[in-house]
Amino acid sequence: MAAMDAIRWLNAQEQATWRSLLRAYSRIERLLDHDLQASNGLSLVEYGILVTLSESPESRMRMRLLADSVIVSKSRLSHQIARLERAGFVRRETCEEDRRGAWAVLTDDGRALLEAAAPGHATLVRDRVFDRLTPEQIQQLGAIMRALEPDDDAP
Repeated sequence: MAAMDAIRWLNAQEQATWRSLLRAYSRIERLLDHDLQASNGLSLVEYGILVTLSESPESRMRMRLLADSVIVSKSRLSHQIARLERAGFVRRETCEEDRRGAWAVLTDDGRALLEAAAPGHATLVRDRVFDRLTPEQIQQLGAIMRALEPDDDAP
């Protein structure tokens, strides 16, 4: 019972805010995923993979770093990359420096798909998030999100 007494439980306002955060994130994520699936045949995770690769030097990234960047497990990334690879949007290359590692590389078809998907995605993000906030709230949200980012050594 002493262990339960030591827990700092959320007060009513914190609990309401926490649940609101979870609901908002879940609804926005579902909406974005559904829209990308319907309009471009991509999941939100796959879109994130294409975006991350497009912003990387030479449009390629080590698989392990890519998994960290798009915040998915290595096994889920491998599955998503395999799907994108079968469709011709990404290819894998063996890492010459480390034969155990692999690169994910954005193809020209992948870049074309990303360029087709990006305008609708940006419009929806703007509509569902940024157009609902004042400029001051956007700055506050940015500061809050930076404060909530995990430490580098967090699992």
